[in-house]
Amino acid sequence: MAQVSATQSIDIAAAPSEVLAALSDYKVVRPAILPEQYRDYTLIKGGVGAGTVAHWILQATSKRSRDVQATVTVDGSTITERDANSTMVTTYTVTPAGNGSTVSTTSAWAGAGGIGGFFEKTFAPKGLNKIQAALLGNLKSRLEK
Repeated sequence: MAQVSATQSIDIAAAPSEVLAALSDYKVVRPAILPEQYRDYTLIKGGVGAGTVAHWILQATSKRSRDVQATVTVDGSTITERDANSTMVTTYTVTPAGNGSTVSTTSAWAGAGGIGGFFEKTFAPKGLNKIQAALLGNLKSRLEK
């Protein structure tokens, strides 16, 4: 199995503490910024920061979906979501940049082997990058109002 990953970044004109607070708010902010590929979002436990558990279906394509139950940890300026249903781990890292912040997100998982794995490693990151860009764009719009 090959490691598959997708990474996206955006600059936001907001203080890192404000961006981190928004990203770690799974009760109000997160459901508001999720793009259409996230379906059936449900908060299971907590709601803000470490210890939060949330569930959603990530509809990557019309035929490909992933049932995600993410447990959240926070370490300084990094928020990590670990999926209980797969090997997928998504991190959000916020760093100071000029008068604002840069937010980078990476999702990585153990991909399939063989020819299916080749196609997954080739095409899945491109699709996930679009989804990540939409989520980060929605966060930027919300924070730069």
